[in-house]
Amino acid sequence: MTLIDFILNLAALLLWFNWRAARIDPLATATPSTLAGTLRRAGKTTFAGWHLPAAISVLIFVRGIFYWLIGTAVPWTGTLDVGVISVPFRSDLFGRMLLYSMLSFAMALTVFFIWLILLSSLMPATAEVAPLRGLLRSQLGRVERWPWGIKLLLPFLLVTTAWWLVSWPLTYAEILPRPGSVAQRTEQALLVGLGSYLAGKVLIGGALGLYLVSSYIYFGRHPFWQQLDEVSRRLLVPLRRLPLRLGKVDFAPVLGIGLAFLLAHMVENGIRTAPRKDATGRPQARLLEIPGLVELYQRVAK
Repeated sequence: MTLIDFILNLAALLLWFNWRAARIDPLATATPSTLAGTLRRAGKTTFAGWHLPAAISVLIFVRGIFYWLIGTAVPWTGTLDVGVISVPFRSDLFGRMLLYSMLSFAMALTVFFIWLILLSSLMPATAEVAPLRGLLRSQLGRVERWPWGIKLLLPFLLVTTAWWLVSWPLTYAEILPRPGSVAQRTEQALLVGLGSYLAGKVLIGGALGLYLVSSYIYFGRHPFWQQLDEVSRRLLVPLRRLPLRLGKVDFAPVLGIGLAFLLAHMVENGIRTAPRKDATGRPQARLLEIPGLVELYQRVAK
């Protein structure tokens, strides 16, 4: 069921992507003053309007029914992992499965936009007319032109606000424990907002992995690989001074992937040294104990 949920979220994301990308269709916006402007589609395309958003809504609603009918028989409990907390949804209640279906897609869409914002922030200013820049603009709109510092702050602000709002119906339905105060609810939302940046580890790992492969396999001079090379080099700037090259082999991308996942793990779960005991066998305080976002959320939720 988890795999099915992932595939359906991917299908909904593709519908969303096509809907947003239709705005930069060169055949739809071309003028007759250019060679491309003399080209016209054989039939009128209406999917850029309301068909694709409607298809997403239908998909979310139908899969909510599917989860409700199949989830009890499997059995299966829908789980929404938002980084610092996992929220369970009972599959024997249609309302909760429909809510889970909506929130599951919302979370997938949020991760998608975090990746786009990270890519947009890493793109050099010289790549103004690059194909990847146009693709980012089709998805992010005016946000893509904002300064990189403001763009990197957006995930925290948007996720914090969204979780603060969503937590009200979740606590009302007793899916989440009810906070003791609005301040406690706000603290929880702030931690969820900080945890949203952990989604970037997959994008960083994937980009550096492709960069490593393209370093030894020639894929041609397609703009995608040139832009990927520029983005990956920016990611590896902190490691540039380290002696990570052995002959023709560059270990910087491998170390970069490892550090991305290691840092994400430490931020999420904290840093702790091994337990200590004194001469009599009594436990002592650890030499180093830094709580992660998960533990901080648990403390705030008490």
